[in-house]
Amino acid sequence: MTSLLAFTFVIGVLVFVHELGHFLMARRNGVRVLTFSLGFGPKLLKYTWGDTEYCVSAIPLGGYVKMAGENSNDKRTGGTDEFLSKSRWQRFQVLIMGPVMNLLLAVFIMTLVLYQGAEVPAYEKQPALVGSVVPDSPAERVGIKAGDQIISVAGHEIGNWEQLFVAVMPRAEREISVVVRDPSGAQRTLQVTPDAQTKFEVGNIGVRPATSPQIRSVLPGEPADGAGLLTGDVVEAVEGEPMASDALIKRINASADQPLRLTIRRGEQRQQVVVTPALRGDVGLIGVSISPYEVRLIEPGFIEAAQLSAQRNYEWSGLIFQTLLGLITAETSPRQLMGPVGIAQLSGASAEIGWIALFSLMSMISLNLGILNLLPIPVLDGGHIFILAIEGVLRRDFSVQMKERMILAGMVVLMLLMVTVIYNDLTRISWIEDLMIWR
Repeated sequence: MTSLLAFTFVIGVLVFVHELGHFLMARRNGVRVLTFSLGFGPKLLKYTWGDTEYCVSAIPLGGYVKMAGENSNDKRTGGTDEFLSKSRWQRFQVLIMGPVMNLLLAVFIMTLVLYQGAEVPAYEKQPALVGSVVPDSPAERVGIKAGDQIISVAGHEIGNWEQLFVAVMPRAEREISVVVRDPSGAQRTLQVTPDAQTKFEVGNIGVRPATSPQIRSVLPGEPADGAGLLTGDVVEAVEGEPMASDALIKRINASADQPLRLTIRRGEQRQQVVVTPALRGDVGLIGVSISPYEVRLIEPGFIEAAQLSAQRNYEWSGLIFQTLLGLITAETSPRQLMGPVGIAQLSGASAEIGWIALFSLMSMISLNLGILNLLPIPVLDGGHIFILAIEGVLRRDFSVQMKERMILAGMVVLMLLMVTVIYNDLTRISWIEDLMIWR
């Protein structure tokens, strides 16, 4: 139920904003709007105001704005308030305003999210220096070792961990060239095939950054509090030995009533703290919650949040275009695409985490919707804009028959895409996948 409600909310907002863009620009340019609908199919609710019928329809997977004289085969009166009576520039404005509204919404929502403040892993902006390699992972099988630095993936220069994840993520089960530099400075090129992980088949080669655990909270009256540990302290070593969070927790659990000397970093200062885990049940505890990696807090003002949002949406746009190009060149598996069911699952999971996660997802989907609608595929807004542009160059309109063929071709492409994403969605439902004996 949570997934359904979250999905309906997310899609409802995005569709409303998209169609509102078309509606407002049509009215601004003097085009008579006959219908403004959220959803397709039978109309559940409807209200007429002026020349326009506003309605909510049964299938909540889109929406539409129906304009007078919108298509060549519509009944035309020749009135100046019909869509096809307007200049190409005015029609272009109406068509493009829907995707533009989705792009603006993505930036606006992410601005609000970032303005609340956010914690991000500190290692994301650090060079991709390998701290550890997952056993039996693609990286281990080709000889990548701790201390190596990854400097290139599939021909893309890698400056930090975030860029590494973005480069590897869409290339699950696709062989890629990875250039690494060892501690001596020698470079070598390796052929690596990332594993497909999670039900969304995200590419992963099995390398981790060198991270130190960070204390997220300290319980009053517990050993950590008595020893002077504070929220935000980074634990760099235990008894002089660097440890990841898993090893740190095991060491504490196994050291009840035994003093442990922790090397911590507090701001720019390092110091030694001795803490004695207390026996709780059959394990030692010091009364802290631990993050597996150090985080940095971003607390921007509204203007800075807007700038960060624009930058983040720009980076996401690059990833979307990279994925589209990867689908064409077969670098990206079509199994990574998701449809309504996948979006509903993500929406439900995000809603359970909190409104910030849900709105972050909404921002990403809005950006995707805006960009994908601008693709030059007939039926989509971008396809209509593309046809309009060609007609402008040729200085004549295509015949009705030619436009119908173009739209039919676009429908075929969209139907193939829908079949692909729905199949992908079904394979992510465990009991349905169990029935697919060919997988």
